[in-house]
Amino acid sequence: MADVILKNITKTFNKGETLAVNDVSFVVEKGELFGLIGPDGAGKTSIFRMLTTLILPDSGTGSVGGFDIVKDYKLIRKSVGYMPGKFSLYQDLTVEENLTFFATVFSTTIKENYDLIKDIYVQIEPFKNRRAGKLSGGMKQKLALCCALIHRPAVLFLDEPTTGVDAVSRKEFWEMLKRLKEQGITILVSTPYMDDATLCERIALIQNGKILSIDTPEKIISQYPKILFQIKAENMSGLLKDLRQYNEIDSCHAFGGYHHFSFTNEPEAEKLAKLNDYLSSCNHHNVEFAPTRPTIEDCFINLLN
Repeated sequence: MADVILKNITKTFNKGETLAVNDVSFVVEKGELFGLIGPDGAGKTSIFRMLTTLILPDSGTGSVGGFDIVKDYKLIRKSVGYMPGKFSLYQDLTVEENLTFFATVFSTTIKENYDLIKDIYVQIEPFKNRRAGKLSGGMKQKLALCCALIHRPAVLFLDEPTTGVDAVSRKEFWEMLKRLKEQGITILVSTPYMDDATLCERIALIQNGKILSIDTPEKIISQYPKILFQIKAENMSGLLKDLRQYNEIDSCHAFGGYHHFSFTNEPEAEKLAKLNDYLSSCNHHNVEFAPTRPTIEDCFINLLN
C-alpha cells in the first residue's frame, strides 16, 4: 500500500520563468525509508513543500496517506510530520517549552507519545531548560525531530536533516531513523549527501527538477554501464586535466583522494599500457590505478552525461 503518490507534478516560480519541479512521479510504500537525493537547487524542497501542502503544484496530482495534496490539505497537516532544512523552532523558548507547544498544537501531550520520542529525547533532556537558540547543531536537529514526531505522524518528511552537522551527529541521526521505521512510520528524507543514499531502502536521484533514476541503491549501482577505475598520482590537479584531454577517456571526476574514470570502450591490457605511457609523457609520477566499485555519486554523474 502506497503512503505517498506523485503523478506528473510540475512547479514553477517567478511567474513561470523558473522550472523547479519538472513532471515528477514516484510512489513511496507504507513503512518505507525513501531518499530524495540531489544537490542544492535540484527541486527537493519544492517537492516536500507540495507534499506537506505548503505550496500548490502548477499541474499534476499527489496524495499523502490517501489524502489529496490540494483538496485534503487540512487532513494531511494533521497526519504528517515535517522537519524543514532550516531550524525553524522558537529560539527563545526552551527545549521543553518548544516540545510542549507543538504537542498542544496537535491536541496531544508529551506523555501520551513519549514512547515514540524517548530514544531521541533522553539525549537532549539534560538541556530541557536551555533556550533552543543556544543548542548545538546536533541538539537542534534532535529537538526538531522530536517536535515533528510528537503527534505520532503516519508520514515523516525530513528536508536535508543532516546538512551542517558533524559526522557523529549524522551517524546518530540515521540510527534514529532506522528505529523510527521499525515503528511503522513512512519516512521521506532529502539530502545532498550521496553517501546517505545507501542508508535508504529506495532512492530517487534528482537534478534540475527532473528524476534521473528511482530504485534501490544496490540496483542503481549495479546498472553502472562501464568498468570504473580509481587513479592517483603526485600531481592530482594536473592528472585530472590530462585525463580529461585523453581521447580514450569517457568520463573523469575527482573523488576523495582519487580520481574516478572510465574508458569509452572496454579496457584491454594494451589500452591500459597506453594510458600509462601517456601519463608518463605528461610527467606524472607514482601513478597508481585499478578497477573500483561505483558509488551512488558515480552513478549520479554518469546519468548527467
